[in-house]
Amino acid sequence: QVQLVESGGGLVQAGGSLRLSCAASGRIFSRNAMGWFRQAPGKEREFVAAINWNRSTYYGDSVKGRFTISRDNAKNTVYLQMNSLKPEDTSVYYCAADDTAWGNTPRYSYEYEYWGQGTQVTVSS
Repeated sequence: QVQLVESGGGLVQAGGSLRLSCAASGRIFSRNAMGWFRQAPGKEREFVAAINWNRSTYYGDSVKGRFTISRDNAKNTVYLQMNSLKPEDTSVYYCAADDTAWGNTPRYSYEYEYWGQGTQVTVSS
């Protein structure tokens, strides 16, 4: 059984920073791509960032240059460092895992088989 548990969300002022963590348990991790998505009320789920087994990364256009995804395989954890936060970054952030081992870097939600429960990030103006 694969479980993903996000943490690190909260309330921050515009221009501030937060670091989200996603701890994975089960047979998923070092061989698998991990991603972050977000969804605001009334909006579709949006791709934020992804990191592959070989640590190649990919970012959504709205977060490039501000967010950084990383992974610690020894801790089975993926991180999302969010800097220069804006009110429009306010969303529930979800961690996701791709079941394919040694695959590419997925950017679409349908490419991920496992999801966390989400963590709320609120950026005040």
